[in-house]
Amino acid sequence: MTEPSPTATPLAAAPSAALPASATFRVGQAIDVHAFATPEQARGKTLMVACLPWPDETPLEGHSDGDVAAHALCDAILGACALGDMGTVFGTDRPQWQGASGEAFLVEVVNMAAAAGWRLGNATVQVIGNKPRMAARLPQACERMTLLAQGPVSVSATTTDGLGFTGRGEGLAALASVLMVPISR
Repeated sequence: MTEPSPTATPLAAAPSAALPASATFRVGQAIDVHAFATPEQARGKTLMVACLPWPDETPLEGHSDGDVAAHALCDAILGACALGDMGTVFGTDRPQWQGASGEAFLVEVVNMAAAAGWRLGNATVQVIGNKPRMAARLPQACERMTLLAQGPVSVSATTTDGLGFTGRGEGLAALASVLMVPISR
């Protein structure tokens, strides 16, 4: 798959997106949810979670690769920086982002945040679902997302003990919290 080359179209910068002189940090939080793809939708695709491929698992459905961990982190960063959300910045009305990787979104969002005067202080992302079993690859997920986000990202995983759509194995969810700090001038 070829990554889109066009730059995302952010919302017009709201006055609140400007870096006030007194700002010391901003906090953002987000959730992302995707259903597992049907066998027809899954053809030729690989499950991507936390910017890592999971080749022996059913991929997620979505306009992009459906990486719930990357999407939740992007939404948390965008929200903290008052730059909109994934839907408004990379919406399904923008075909250049169809099939894009969570990696491509994360790099673009980090660049947008930097242009607004913010960098990641730290983040936590929790993936919720029964599959894939992430424990053995959590250090790799943390390393990959930290590299892409240009700041420390802690990735964890949990199940819902059989409750809800994630417990029934219908899809995955992810929660993200970020602390954004001003870029030194």
